[in-house]
Amino acid sequence: MSIGRWTPAQLPSLAGKRFVVTGGNAGLGYWASEFLARRGASVVLAARNEQKAESAAASILTRAPLGSVSFVKLDLANLESVESAAAVLGSEPIDGLVANAGVLGSAKPQFTDNGFELMFGTNVLGHFALIAHVMPTLLATPGSRVVSLGSISHEFFEMDLADVMSEVDYRSFRAYGRSKLAAMLIGFELDRRLQSAGLSTRSLVAHPGFALDGLSAERPGIAKSGRYNALVRTALDPFAQGKDAGALPIVRAVADPVARGGEYWGPDGWRQLKGDPAVVRARNRARDIRTASELWAMAETMTGRALSL
Repeated sequence: MSIGRWTPAQLPSLAGKRFVVTGGNAGLGYWASEFLARRGASVVLAARNEQKAESAAASILTRAPLGSVSFVKLDLANLESVESAAAVLGSEPIDGLVANAGVLGSAKPQFTDNGFELMFGTNVLGHFALIAHVMPTLLATPGSRVVSLGSISHEFFEMDLADVMSEVDYRSFRAYGRSKLAAMLIGFELDRRLQSAGLSTRSLVAHPGFALDGLSAERPGIAKSGRYNALVRTALDPFAQGKDAGALPIVRAVADPVARGGEYWGPDGWRQLKGDPAVVRARNRARDIRTASELWAMAETMTGRALSL
């Protein structure tokens, strides 16, 4: 296998298309936003920090003269913020929504403004509410897509519907892994429901492999490539990649004409840690229909927002 055979330059022109990227001011979200804008897309950075988003937009526009970038304030840990942001985001067509932003972990339990465990509340419920709010706009935009962010960590943990908030024996990485598994379950379930209803909007899931900021290309103020010395970079090379490479499965899932609803995109290398962006296999637990249906109903109750199709 050769690394880097596919590049965003192989996408068709995205001029006239509008993409919303949550957490588009940093990390994977930044790189996905840059790659989409470089193909001429209009990209909305939906993020908490306006100053960081402005810096990201400036960086993107120096490399994407045909694209455009804007900012909408969004705090996924606050359902009122989600509703306010959705009112703005949904006022124009949305060709692609990348549900990227998320919380990686916290040593001790933390909570959203609405009282949910932080990782589940942000990674799952915040995005669920956002998708529900903007679904009418997505459905009104022909061929629109929703891409949820999965993770290799879904391979390590089963979903516990009796303890989605990790209230019993809280462990940070397990809570994170379950939150990503939950996001994947909902992402795949969304596509099943869309297809069953005969709608053109599609839902896909993508993951970045083992992607590190320190292995990314240099972007002043956004990504610093010199974080690791040559020895460390050599040691990491067999199984890790930069977040620029990690964003490629996300970009293909949301914008490549070959991508299809219900697919799982990730690196095609060993254990999906790094490699070319391709359709890869998710664990069966991420596609369990019964668990997904129960989780969906719970998310509707918790957020107070029905995701109706």
